[in-house]
Amino acid sequence: MHVTRVQLTNWKNFPHADVRLQQRTFFPGSNAVGKSSLLDAFCFLHDVADHGVTHAVQRRGGLTQLRSLSAPRDAAIRLAVTIDDTWDYELELAAGKGFPVLVSRECVRKNGTVLLDRPDAAGAQDRQRRTQTALEQVSANQDFRILATFFKSIVHRRILPQAVRDPHSFSPVPVTNDPFGRDFVRQIWQTPRRTREARLRRIEKALQTAIPTLSGLSIALDAGQPHLLVSFQHWRPGAMQDERSMSDGTLRLTALFWTLLEKGGPILWEEPELSLHEDIVCQLPGLFAMVSRGRQGRQVLVTTHSYALLSDPGIQPEEVLKLIPGQNGTSILPVSEDAARLMQHWKSAAVAVLPEISLNMD
Repeated sequence: MHVTRVQLTNWKNFPHADVRLQQRTFFPGSNAVGKSSLLDAFCFLHDVADHGVTHAVQRRGGLTQLRSLSAPRDAAIRLAVTIDDTWDYELELAAGKGFPVLVSRECVRKNGTVLLDRPDAAGAQDRQRRTQTALEQVSANQDFRILATFFKSIVHRRILPQAVRDPHSFSPVPVTNDPFGRDFVRQIWQTPRRTREARLRRIEKALQTAIPTLSGLSIALDAGQPHLLVSFQHWRPGAMQDERSMSDGTLRLTALFWTLLEKGGPILWEEPELSLHEDIVCQLPGLFAMVSRGRQGRQVLVTTHSYALLSDPGIQPEEVLKLIPGQNGTSILPVSEDAARLMQHWKSAAVAVLPEISLNMD
């Protein structure tokens, strides 16, 4: 399953957005234009399905932090997604007297047939019912539980090497599926041994194309704490280095390869080019294409401002959506006709699209 369309109203940087998505979609944009806010719309749906709408709103600081600054103070926030051009899920949120967040509308359609349309008569009489979505309730989502499962499968990655090296300094409380990588090493350790070792062997081979001197990649317990271990050809036999001493690039690449090898739903990746050599960055779109192919492929949504990443000639015009700032917020736009024409004549997105965007290119 993958998201084929997303609509946003009064969501953070985006007063209004309505765009089609591909299996692989790139979102170039300048700093502070809202790249993280865009991906957070999908993370928000993950949190609603997994922990409930109240939790999802509170962990982001409340509705005032979610509502676009260009919108009136009491304006509703709306997210709507289409999945596989079959399912439509719409969620609209507003504040109410005595309630920090209320579901002002929730609608589910399958092939145009309405399966859910809230608020209903019961919800109108009992506002407490509107503090929860039907999506998060097992007793209410039976006809569309596939959507809750799909949203829970969304994976967000924005790996911070220092968080991988020293997760307890970032959070003394254990975390799960952390986008910054605080539980990344533990995730590897908790994977069934045969699967874990097979993936590490594949990652080791992939890393050797970027780091020819790398000779081994493994994981082991030390005083009850799992550590990722790496060795190099020029070191003495048995010499190892764990994640606390690995370079930023090695940690980022390892996390990227591990994520791409996992099964699951859409992958949201923020600026995967960070800390990586340009020659490696140029190969990332090809990796994303391999992961996204076929009926079982995973959708990959990537934010970037990297010239090298967008230099891949295989990127198609429909796979690029520009984030353009304006006086009233950010717009999400397809490439222009001129840029599309250039790309159809074998010019890369970096050459054809980036000049249309005001940003500092890597």
